[in-house]
Amino acid sequence: MFKRKISLLIAGFISMVAVSAIAAPPNIVLIMTDDQGYGDLGFTGNPIIKTPNIDRFAEESVVLENFYVCPVCAPTRASLMTGRYNYRTRAIDTYRGRAMMDTDEVTLAEYLGEAGYKTGIFGKWHLGDNYPMRPQDQGFQESLVHRGGGIGQPADPPDNHYMDPVLFHNGEEVQGQGYCSDIFTDAAIDFIRKEKNHPFLVYLPFNCPHTPLEISDEYYLPYKKLNMKWEMFPQYGAPLMGKFDPDETAKVYGMVTNIDMNLGKLFAALKAQGVEENTVVLFITDNGPQQPRYKAGLKGRKGMVYEGGIHVPGFIRWPKSLRGDVKVDQPLAHIDVVPTFLDICGVEPKPDVKLDGRSFKPLLSNPSADWPDRNLYFQWHRGDVPQPFRGCAVRGPRYKMTQANGVQEGDGQIEPKFELYDLAEDPYEMNDLSETNPELLATLQSDYEDWFEDVSSSRGYDVPRIHLGAPQDNPTTLTRQDWRGPVAGWREGGWGIWYTKAEKDGNYDFELQFNVTLDQPGTAHLRVGETDHTLDYEAGGETVTFKDIPLEAGNVEVEPWIEHEGKKLGPMYTVVTY
Repeated sequence: MFKRKISLLIAGFISMVAVSAIAAPPNIVLIMTDDQGYGDLGFTGNPIIKTPNIDRFAEESVVLENFYVCPVCAPTRASLMTGRYNYRTRAIDTYRGRAMMDTDEVTLAEYLGEAGYKTGIFGKWHLGDNYPMRPQDQGFQESLVHRGGGIGQPADPPDNHYMDPVLFHNGEEVQGQGYCSDIFTDAAIDFIRKEKNHPFLVYLPFNCPHTPLEISDEYYLPYKKLNMKWEMFPQYGAPLMGKFDPDETAKVYGMVTNIDMNLGKLFAALKAQGVEENTVVLFITDNGPQQPRYKAGLKGRKGMVYEGGIHVPGFIRWPKSLRGDVKVDQPLAHIDVVPTFLDICGVEPKPDVKLDGRSFKPLLSNPSADWPDRNLYFQWHRGDVPQPFRGCAVRGPRYKMTQANGVQEGDGQIEPKFELYDLAEDPYEMNDLSETNPELLATLQSDYEDWFEDVSSSRGYDVPRIHLGAPQDNPTTLTRQDWRGPVAGWREGGWGIWYTKAEKDGNYDFELQFNVTLDQPGTAHLRVGETDHTLDYEAGGETVTFKDIPLEAGNVEVEPWIEHEGKKLGPMYTVVTY
């Protein structure tokens, strides 16, 4: 009897160990590249580009044949982080304050962090550079990122480049050493080594191959020497839509090959640290290619709701639980990533959060699993407030409605052109069925209108507020990435308004930093709320500082400018210190 009890205890212990091992939560690695199109891989039929590591990874993965994202980057990132259509999140565009995500949104990092995961981001965030919208404010315990939508853009420090870039580590400015993609990958690998004994989330959103196309000769020259011509690529599907530039393409391909090299290092590190088997790795891109180049026959490119702008490669590998060389044909999208990862990790979504996506975990082990039909919706255009039927598409299980007109800010009153495609028979969108099947087109238009009304009613489109005087981000640097107004662009003559919130009553300093020397004396202006301040400045400097400006806690608009050479000129940066 005694021996039997011992045996039962041992058996029970072994069973508990087995259950514990089975129940060990998987690690998550989410990889996304920037402006890499469907055709920018050897795996998808490109005969020129060299991507051996990604190609091998794809062969070992479940291939998501019909994976969709937004036509541009920040909206894709908002949906990817929340499982919700980006129009619910207020991240509706890429700049002018339209790429900031509402802080009430619950991110994948917040979900998994609350479940005991270690969370890190390494690369491009593009959902807010100031408190409380930074990645470290939104669930990422470790953060190494650049600001804004890309290195070298106005959100960045002046004269920043892909080699030795200035980056931000947990909010602190740091000087990077080396090429940006190498830096981000090495930081991700270090994080994995450090946290390998905990479940972890690694978000590795490369900023490459986004412009500026900066890459070393080591990666650029092998493609440059090929003297590429458009005729060297397979000639099928939709036409190119633009002029093929072999030099631009050589730089893009060099940047992608560098990413491929880095992912080879990352995959090797997962194996070396003993975590490869129980790590789920998803590879996608954020939208189609910016420049005209090979797209595996798909129509359109970045910024367009044709397939070339929103249909991207998707591969997911989990050696412990999934076999490779499996294809899932059902249309999937960015909104599905959060519910899928939560499902895989055994984490419940928030009961008060409306997830638009659906877990595709069942399809990964059985592509024929039950998958109720649904529509996916995509829209993007410039402007502070989305308008119905501008630059939009509805992707059903088989058919797709497209209205591609009206994406630019100055388009004004547009004349919509509705198109209808049977993607099962016509994946390259060559044969418009809108005149032959008006009933189906009308149904999809009605579905779209219901969707647009629904997502627009979630929060509305007021700009999220940058907080001033918060201890987490004091001083606060306001950049041209986030100001608003009719001329609030990036060019030298722009000026605009920042929408902010003072966290507490008190005096604040406003330092206006210009990218030109103020070679004539003049008067600087600062409007905060309803109060105007002026300050005379001497010639020869590049900054003007308003000191001890009193603010009351609450929302306040900030608008600084000077008159320079007969023109109204806004600063490049405004540094606000409580």
